[in-house]
Amino acid sequence: MNEQKVALVTGAATGIGKACAEALATRGFIIAANYRSRREEAEQMLTTLDGTGHQLFQADVSEPEQASRLMDEVVSSLGRIDVLVNAAGQFTNQTIDGDMFSQWQLSWQHSMALNLMGPVNLAFLAAQSMIKRGSGRIINITSRGAFRGEPTAPAYGAAKSALNSATQSLAQALGPKGICVYAVAPGWTETPAASPRIRAQGWDGVAAQSPLGRIGRPDEIGSVVAFLASDNAEYLTGAIIDANGASYLRN
Repeated sequence: MNEQKVALVTGAATGIGKACAEALATRGFIIAANYRSRREEAEQMLTTLDGTGHQLFQADVSEPEQASRLMDEVVSSLGRIDVLVNAAGQFTNQTIDGDMFSQWQLSWQHSMALNLMGPVNLAFLAAQSMIKRGSGRIINITSRGAFRGEPTAPAYGAAKSALNSATQSLAQALGPKGICVYAVAPGWTETPAASPRIRAQGWDGVAAQSPLGRIGRPDEIGSVVAFLASDNAEYLTGAIIDANGASYLRN
């Protein structure tokens, strides 16, 4: 059994998930990189990671059976799981004044399945292995939209808000077992998924939402995740880390 620590990163083919995998690999983790359909990008990403022993795992984490299979395959192949990073997610546009009722329902069901139930199901499954070891880290990628609202994607905002709440509850439930749970809530980040929406709103206007005058980079989120996965962040368990360039502040 390999004694290097193993990090399962969902949605690792591109964007924030890819940046998290890169940051953790640089810090010595073996990466179990999950992807749903972007196999070519996932394979390319794997070749750029520092270190050796990294593996790809295909699964649609919004499907409970596939999430369970994914966890079984990771533990069977790599022997352990020390860190779970729930980075897979999707922003789905909705219009309450234009969508058909059937489409409205489907959008909510899809968003909740991927952005909420996928992460909490994987957290449950990962915790079973982590509890046996008496240690572990679960890091959920949420969103600034969980706090400020998402008028064109209410299901996405609601799912991310619920994931923040689940993070806090799981931190309290799993702390006595040696497992820490965190959320990172990015603002606008320059990813393949977000860039078309940024262009549609106007790049300069979106950048101006931050007093830094720019849009976030995926590697900045990856660095935060890598710190939370370290041995130096235990007392931050339950924290929701805002990483939005002061574009939205709360207290």
